[in-house]
Amino acid sequence: MRNWMVRIAAAVALLTVALPGEAQEPRTLRVVMHSDIKVLDPVWSGAYIVRNHGYLVYDTLFALDDKFQPKPQMLESWSTSDDRKTWTFTLREGLEWHDGKPVTADDCIASIRRWGARDPMGQKMMPFVEDMKATDARTFVLTMKQPYGLVVESLSKPSVVTPFMMPKRVAETDPFKQIAEYVGSGPFILKQDEWKPGEKIVYVRNPKYKPRPEPASGLAGGKVAKVDRVEWVWIPDSQTAVNALQKGEIDIMEQVPYDLLPLVEKDRNITLVKASTGNQYVFRPNWLQPPFNNEKARQAVMVGLNQPDFLSAIVGDPRYYKVCKSMFPCGSPLESTVGFEGLIEGNIERARALLKESGYDGTPVVVLQASDTAALSNLSPVAKALLERIGFKVDLQPMDWQSLVNRLLTKKGPPSEGGWNVFLTYWSMADLFDPLMTPFLQANCEKSRAGWPCDAEMEALRERFALAADANTRKAIALEVQKHQAKIVTHVHLGEGFSVAGMRKNVTGWIDSPVVVFWNIDKR
Repeated sequence: MRNWMVRIAAAVALLTVALPGEAQEPRTLRVVMHSDIKVLDPVWSGAYIVRNHGYLVYDTLFALDDKFQPKPQMLESWSTSDDRKTWTFTLREGLEWHDGKPVTADDCIASIRRWGARDPMGQKMMPFVEDMKATDARTFVLTMKQPYGLVVESLSKPSVVTPFMMPKRVAETDPFKQIAEYVGSGPFILKQDEWKPGEKIVYVRNPKYKPRPEPASGLAGGKVAKVDRVEWVWIPDSQTAVNALQKGEIDIMEQVPYDLLPLVEKDRNITLVKASTGNQYVFRPNWLQPPFNNEKARQAVMVGLNQPDFLSAIVGDPRYYKVCKSMFPCGSPLESTVGFEGLIEGNIERARALLKESGYDGTPVVVLQASDTAALSNLSPVAKALLERIGFKVDLQPMDWQSLVNRLLTKKGPPSEGGWNVFLTYWSMADLFDPLMTPFLQANCEKSRAGWPCDAEMEALRERFALAADANTRKAIALEVQKHQAKIVTHVHLGEGFSVAGMRKNVTGWIDSPVVVFWNIDKR
């Protein structure tokens, strides 16, 4: 009898083990991200969803670890001359593009040039570059016109716009036109034939990717793809997405809406993870059009707004937000309140006096509202209420986020011709660690981001910061930047919020980093 039982057990085991060559079900990670993805060029677009896509498909020369320190990623080694004018970079051996061709130094040079034309840090660095040339297939030399303090920091930029490396033929695309080929060297490969905007986008594990030997740390270290497929499934309704997470129809929800967290917290099959690097909410005025072409009107906003009203409306739960008057993230090396004494505290009387000094004529201020984005939609109604208390007349115009972005980029004229005066958004703190990184501090007029601030003194300060040789000098300059920003008001920072991801308990290996990444994640 015992022999028969052993034979039956063996037969059952054979039925449950795949035979050689037999197809097996791929391990698929299904994820709902914060947005649908409609653009795939992470240099052309500044959207965070496109940046996240970039980290799946592409790789970087350097990356920040969990202490926000630059570490070599695609590089085997790098060095600089004593005068800090000559920088030599050598790629790791055996790196390949997804089409099987080797990654070369010429590819990296072309990628740096394209990135440098679009990114604020790149735009500061590239005028100081005298030459970039390859000395062999894996090595290139960057020669500066004068010592530049932020070469490695610029190439380590973790967020918009991240200096992703692309094949030369792709990187030579006009920086102001979208690429048409999505070949990277990263841990996952885009399945473009399965991309259905408004439905899903699919990535498969790159079997030839060579992870670094170090453990994964932040955005650095070994990028080990442990699942076979990553599918971003677009579910626009948050409640429907949460239901799918609870039923196990999806594995991860990148951002669980704050108002639904109490529901998800009760589910024993779901783990909630609070991001350690949060977001800074921002009020952005348009410098090209009245009334915010007037410094006094912008100062009125800086004085009259307050952070708690915005944070209560958009986050609600104090566990997930922080009042922070520092322009650079609280807890970061450049944290300071210098220059912001008495500002962003809701001083309505003082704000009204400044508005009167500006000569504001009562023309309605057009405030754009991203009505379809839970992370933003409540900001604009709060702004409307506070602006009206200060004395502005406000025309609140709701629209979906994609339409809002299109309007920002294409309409520079007055509101009567389809333009705008204000929009509200957020930036990841990964974009705000210093004056050069912070996108809304860029004040080089028409080259600036939507809002187009134009201030020669701010640009001179940012350049001094870039050229500074040591951390102490840079910190002193950063304080000057902050004090000047309090006067000219390129934007108003409205406090910090920390998103919460939800994932099924059978998902492991989540990496705490400024960007949601999918290497190291496993699914049992």
